[in-house]
Amino acid sequence: MTKDQQRVALVTGAAQGIGLAAAQRFLADGWAVAMLDNNGAVLAAAAAAAGAPDRVLALTLDVSRPADAEAAIAAIAGRFGRLDALVNNAGIAHFGPLMETPLEAWNEVMAVNLTGPFIMTKAAVPLMRETGGAIVNITSISSLRASTLRVAYGTSKAGLGHLTKQMAVELASHGIRVNAVAPGPVDTAMAKKVHSPEIRADYHDAIPLNRYGLPEELADAIVYLCGPGASYVTGQTLAVDGGFDAAGIGLPTLRRDQNG
Repeated sequence: MTKDQQRVALVTGAAQGIGLAAAQRFLADGWAVAMLDNNGAVLAAAAAAAGAPDRVLALTLDVSRPADAEAAIAAIAGRFGRLDALVNNAGIAHFGPLMETPLEAWNEVMAVNLTGPFIMTKAAVPLMRETGGAIVNITSISSLRASTLRVAYGTSKAGLGHLTKQMAVELASHGIRVNAVAPGPVDTAMAKKVHSPEIRADYHDAIPLNRYGLPEELADAIVYLCGPGASYVTGQTLAVDGGFDAAGIGLPTLRRDQNG
């Protein structure tokens, strides 16, 4: 495959979790991948472990900074000459009741989870529109249903869900499709850190498939939406959640955590 034929993906938040799984899946399918993360040490280790140095570009940058976004696209253009897919996966969370959520925490979550994809997309489109391509925004099941302790996180992801539709409508004329993947509970480092055994047990009871998802299962959905099999799919949100949203079951542990 020549340089002009090889597809190129940019995955943000690629050092671990869903982002890393997506980067690995793209590489397995023959893509070149720019892996972007603000954690340089973890990113370097992940990029080295990918085992495809000729097809991997590691970028230690911050998606919430316009200058970093521009630097990322310039580096991709210089190394690969094209960009076919952007996966806006980088995200952070602050969990707490509405009245105990500091404005600083709210602003930080919005800057990364909502403004970050806006910034990255604006930077990427001039290069992407040369060949057309796809953007996948990683939202959350929290963008589709409300629960306690997620006022900043859930709102940021709901905003990203609507931004996905705006992008899809506006970028279609450039040959760029835009969709979202909304993960349910997934066994990532973030989930392991913030989900107590009681919360995990409640999730198992609330999810029809009775388990957490795997990062690799999210990667399958992401790569599908970036590929030719989804060529007529745009403006959609695909929930990859084991049936959690469909069941509409509440989570008593989260309510207990709020009410004491």
